[in-house]
Amino acid sequence: MADKKADEMSFLDHLEDLRWHLIRITIGILICATVAFIFSGFVFEHIIFAPKRMDFPTYKWLCKASQFLGINDTTFCATEFPFKIQARQMAAQFSADIWTSIFTGFVIAFPYVIYQFWSFISPGLRPNERRYSRGFIFTSSFLFFLGVLFGYYIVTPLSINFLANYSISPEVSNEFDIGSYISTVRSSCLASGFVFELPIIIYFLTKIGLVTPKILKKYRKFALVLVLILSAIITPPDLASQIIVAIPILVLYQVSIYISKVVLKNQNKKQKTHV
Repeated sequence: MADKKADEMSFLDHLEDLRWHLIRITIGILICATVAFIFSGFVFEHIIFAPKRMDFPTYKWLCKASQFLGINDTTFCATEFPFKIQARQMAAQFSADIWTSIFTGFVIAFPYVIYQFWSFISPGLRPNERRYSRGFIFTSSFLFFLGVLFGYYIVTPLSINFLANYSISPEVSNEFDIGSYISTVRSSCLASGFVFELPIIIYFLTKIGLVTPKILKKYRKFALVLVLILSAIITPPDLASQIIVAIPILVLYQVSIYISKVVLKNQNKKQKTHV
């Protein structure tokens, strides 16, 4: 049975409760963003700008893999990238610092953000459903961080390597704006982080009856096409990069089918025990 206090709350009370949860989320993100701003030198030098240097771990691994396959003429083994990062506006560097701090703050505060949303939803759930709150917060945070790391170590370097070495003519030199560069890093990490939340989304869609394992299997082919389109959007337009990104997404889709099966099986057991 849902919380009696939640049942007694009016619509305006729910809105007021939601407002306070959103305020707490904002405060949590701002605190983490402030810490990131204080240590912005470290954030930019060792995190944001790390994928533009050829000593980044991904490039070393891809260089060794290319040499193992007998491919010596590869951009992964270069000494440096043929581009520079520039700030073309007066407030460009300050703006980049602020927005990067907010982005970093959101990533760090993500478990707290999930906790606040769950605190708002949980009073309307049954006691046995609330017992899974800790597992939900841990699992969703783990998947998000795993996706961010995938985006940072796989999607971001592949994108930078492709776009930095792409040239239509020797007459054109690559001098990227700092906002454009940071946007590439940010979108790659966040997009991957949210994509890795797919099993959590499927779990809740199955719980409310919108998705079943049968539906997921039936539309597997369409899902494959959507995955390829998604990987083409968040990666550079070369086949190798798209395949590298598509593989974990397809694995997540298969895991989601298994999760949907488990949820449906547990629901059927509960229905039988109540009959």
